[in-house]
Amino acid sequence: MNKREFLKAGLLATVASQLPIKGQASPVVVSNKKKVIKNWIWINPNLKDTDDDLKTNYTAYKAAGITGIFFENDSERHFRAAKAHGIEAHRWIWTFNRAEMVTEHPEWYSKNRNGDSCADKPPYVKYYRWLCPSRPEVEKYLTDTVDKILAKDYVDGIHLDYVRYCDVVLPVNLWDKYKIEQTKELPEYDYCYCEVCQAKFKEHYNQDVKAIQYPEASLSWRLFRYGNIIRVVNSISAVAHQHKKPITAAVFPTPEVARRNVRQDWTNFKLDGVCPMIYHGFYKEGVSWIGDAVAEGIHFLAGKFPLYAGLYLSDFNNDEEVRSGIQYALKNGASGVSFFGRVTPSVLDILKQETSGFKA
Repeated sequence: MNKREFLKAGLLATVASQLPIKGQASPVVVSNKKKVIKNWIWINPNLKDTDDDLKTNYTAYKAAGITGIFFENDSERHFRAAKAHGIEAHRWIWTFNRAEMVTEHPEWYSKNRNGDSCADKPPYVKYYRWLCPSRPEVEKYLTDTVDKILAKDYVDGIHLDYVRYCDVVLPVNLWDKYKIEQTKELPEYDYCYCEVCQAKFKEHYNQDVKAIQYPEASLSWRLFRYGNIIRVVNSISAVAHQHKKPITAAVFPTPEVARRNVRQDWTNFKLDGVCPMIYHGFYKEGVSWIGDAVAEGIHFLAGKFPLYAGLYLSDFNNDEEVRSGIQYALKNGASGVSFFGRVTPSVLDILKQETSGFKA
């Protein structure tokens, strides 16, 4: 299954992003040429690749400054080939959005404010099946899953995706696609209100969430859900570190957007790196916004772990915009970039030119 299929579909309607107009100032952060830079690619391994294909691809990636790959599926041959070329091979997994337990454990799945379970009534698209992070059995299932993955000697680390609640608010560029105006939080997209969440919230805050007139405005209810995701992520992190392997995550573009749109407080995750998906086209922003998003993330992380700016290549109109996006990211404190989309030889050339002065 391709990553974020319904989001990519919405980009067909994206208004072309523009480079900053002449004379427009960008946030200025002095770059440190001694800084260690790591660059990544999100890919799904093509099982039809020949050995020559792997050699060609990974040689080109390494020469351009790609230091790690997030593989969406397991393929020992791809992992070992990447490692043989000096590239870290990390397993990229969907975390809370997983459909495989719907039949066996439908009770594990999140319910919206209307009481509908995404086990049988998924929001937006059919594959949106969100596990409830309040349930200890869900946490154990996820930690056990990661434990098994990291036990494989060819896996260098774990990369978490969909490490959040369902989108209570979609990126604005998708509103037309789904014929939705999400200027307020709608109950059919607001999760999770299952019995376990309600009971745990009442135990912790001595409040009945159903008795709150405007639960979408309740700060304690919001904080409770941030904490649910944080707890599970940090449990997974403990497993990764028991294996002495790094853990990273793909997250929403800024701390503010992440908390508001998907109840994700990633600045409090215990990670070894984070890849905010700073997909400017999703939010109808220009390329310069990449710098703004990086600067916000760096500020709130306060040095806890590195930030690698996630760039969606289809958002860029030309190679010079790609170059500008990389420059905005690095000038504002990113420790590298991560590409999602078709990585062309010209993109690799630009990456090499823009990051060659840094340590790898």
